[in-house]
Amino acid sequence: MATRRIEFTIAAAPPPRLDKALSRDVPDEAALSRTRLARLIGEGAVSVDGTVVVDPKASIAEGAQVTIEVEEAQDSHIGPEAIPLSVVYEDADLIVVDKPAGMVVHPAPGTPSGTLVNALLHHCGADLSGVGGVKRPGIVHRIDKETSGLLVVAKSDAAHHGLAEQFAAHSVERVYRALCYGVPDAGDPRLRGVRGASFEAGNVLRLTTQIARHKTDRQKQAVTFHGGKHAVTRARVIERFGSPSVAALLECWLETGRTHQIRVHMAHAGHALIGDPVYGGKRKLPANALPQAAQDAVQSFPRQALHAAVLGFNHPISGENLRFESELPADLTLLLLTLRGENPMVESI
Repeated sequence: MATRRIEFTIAAAPPPRLDKALSRDVPDEAALSRTRLARLIGEGAVSVDGTVVVDPKASIAEGAQVTIEVEEAQDSHIGPEAIPLSVVYEDADLIVVDKPAGMVVHPAPGTPSGTLVNALLHHCGADLSGVGGVKRPGIVHRIDKETSGLLVVAKSDAAHHGLAEQFAAHSVERVYRALCYGVPDAGDPRLRGVRGASFEAGNVLRLTTQIARHKTDRQKQAVTFHGGKHAVTRARVIERFGSPSVAALLECWLETGRTHQIRVHMAHAGHALIGDPVYGGKRKLPANALPQAAQDAVQSFPRQALHAAVLGFNHPISGENLRFESELPADLTLLLLTLRGENPMVESI
């Protein structure tokens, strides 16, 4: 198999660990992320002063000569499929798409085809670079199958590396719109007793916990305060519905990006998302709080009412600040109008 050789010298005052030193000093044009470098070390592809080193924690000195052998990108086993895409932005290095609800991002057991990656392979064709050593789109973040909205995908190794760094540094702007049961409010004494919940200026709910895989249901995530991964979600009420208020339109933004984070955190706060089959369930609302049409719409909504509405980041190659917005899809718009008591089926005269 063909390989390319990358050679460089460790600069002054290197970090104490090999993987960190390589990440700092590897040439930008090599487009190797720290994760990829760690994998290459473990595979025996890294030599320091002519000796193969497989321990990422090994020490390394200023002036050391590093050689990395990187296999050329192979064709992916994932096949292209002619699936329509809503492309918001595209250039030689990345693509931003507006994913519909119901589409899985990446093939997995049970969903071998019909995914966003299959669609991207068809759309991008030969323009894809060897992200991670395989010719495929570089998935640097995901949204759930039944969540709609914006997603950025790398088309080149350099873009993948740069985007991954921004996500790791939590510098990417990600704002969601969600419809939840109840109304999170600083005046609610119940919320003051929820561990990990606090309020910031402007009646912004902040949820700070760890999130880990559920102990008994491996398809779910769960809030924990011992182990797991640090997770921070903020939410602000945009609109209230009902008398008394029994539902709310939220703006949620992520400081971290854990699996199912908004869904898990809002359920933990007692404000699960409408339609969420995993964390929300069907809630019986007070009989006269909403018109019957709105009650029926809430009870029958078939997916979590969550939409990735805003995505902002710095272009990993040019450095340009990019920010994209996506309108609510038709199903969420219909639910929102019904909650407002409007009849979306009647046109204005």
